[in-house]
Amino acid sequence: MNPKLYEINTRVWIKQFGEQAKLSDVPIDYFKNLKSKGIDIIWLMGVWKTCDSLIEKYCFTPELISEYAKALADWKKEDVIGSPFAIDEYKINPKLGTEDDIKNLREKLNSLDLKLLLDFVPNHCGAGSRYLKEHPEYFLAGDSELLVKDEFTFFKSPFDESKIFAHGRDPFFPAWEDTVQLNYFNEDTINFMIGNLLKISRLCDGVRCDMAMLELNNVFENTWLGVLNNQKYSKPAAEFWIEAINKVRDKNPDFIFLAEAYWDLEWRLQQLGFDFTYDKKLTDRLISKSVSDIKAHLYAEKTYQQKSTRFLENHDEIRAVEKFGIKESLAAAVLISTIEGMRFYFDGQFEGNHIKVPIQLGRKPEEKPNVMVEQFYRKILDITKENIFCVGEWLILNTLSAGGSNNSYENILAWQWKLGNDLRIVVINYSDYTSQCRLMFQVFSNKAEVVLTDLINDAEYIRAVDEINNPGLFVELKSYQSHIFKVSEIV
Repeated sequence: MNPKLYEINTRVWIKQFGEQAKLSDVPIDYFKNLKSKGIDIIWLMGVWKTCDSLIEKYCFTPELISEYAKALADWKKEDVIGSPFAIDEYKINPKLGTEDDIKNLREKLNSLDLKLLLDFVPNHCGAGSRYLKEHPEYFLAGDSELLVKDEFTFFKSPFDESKIFAHGRDPFFPAWEDTVQLNYFNEDTINFMIGNLLKISRLCDGVRCDMAMLELNNVFENTWLGVLNNQKYSKPAAEFWIEAINKVRDKNPDFIFLAEAYWDLEWRLQQLGFDFTYDKKLTDRLISKSVSDIKAHLYAEKTYQQKSTRFLENHDEIRAVEKFGIKESLAAAVLISTIEGMRFYFDGQFEGNHIKVPIQLGRKPEEKPNVMVEQFYRKILDITKENIFCVGEWLILNTLSAGGSNNSYENILAWQWKLGNDLRIVVINYSDYTSQCRLMFQVFSNKAEVVLTDLINDAEYIRAVDEINNPGLFVELKSYQSHIFKVSEIV
């Protein structure tokens, strides 16, 4: 329960082990170090073979060039390697190694009690994919009229110009021009993608499913209604994810399904079988700094909380220290690391990296680690790898007024973890102001006083049990500061 996931942008990360390094060249000590931090799952993002033929046509738009220059001042044309989500076929990218290499890596990770997660991109393939050449019937076809009306969404097949297809898309944004849309109202497509998923499941312990809500029948229908009507396709009787997840679980009951999901469809995907779904709503509420909204979010149904994936950054997001500010990002890191659900970190987050690297780039800039951020993450990861934060019982606590007209208690978030008689109390002042509150919680001691050891700040306090029971433990925290108290009896 409550696993820690670590995402790696594989094609960029691999170069630290040599310019031509492959997965077989990564030393086992690298993963031992992550395991020592309490990481449970490694997500190698971008291991599949992509369509190099698409780079020249689609990866040098003015918008992307601007992003490249912002991230990497000395970028060169050869640094642009295309999107890892414009997949040619579900084979290991030969620049990274072979299928045997990924199998061997998985065995090494499993020997360290680490699991391996890979990508599954259900919505689309690369616009020059081998699959489009060999099986055009799996993809969403258009016609010349649609192409004339919307040249951004529709395109002529590079393999047969008489055939027109749709690019993959999110209905709220322009189409991804380097992709071709799969047709989920076609039973052959469904069987084909389940077949790919079954092949992937033999190489890893789980998948992160890109934009997983796009395959929901209602979403797919609403996105492509006009095209589907023209092609005389009708809505399938069952949801793709039910069939796909069940078929994989028949072979491997413990296989992990993580959904990238938005639009309040997370609960729906959990009900269809996903173990975990992105919790972007919490990230957005942390950015807005609305403590009341954060609290309301954390009062959601318990099963939903346990299946939510909490993150501050990933390959799509602006870096946490840039987005929040350093001290704010560290307070937010305490929060996501000490609530229920999957805790999700991105390569470079522990070092305080500032620069978001576009996924089309194959090189990243050199950034000096922020020593303060490194030290803080080292401490919070060490604290939260304790068993109590993994399998304990989590309970949100009410913050009470410290007295008088002072309402700063509303700025403070608090919860506890309990495992047997072991107790941890987490308190975070998520505001720009010094704030005070009182906290009441059950103390498992027959003595008059207990010791509160602040694991973050290396401090120790002795407090009366009667005070904790009523009116509550007095807490004062400066802006974006935190406590994690270990509660123990006086020896």
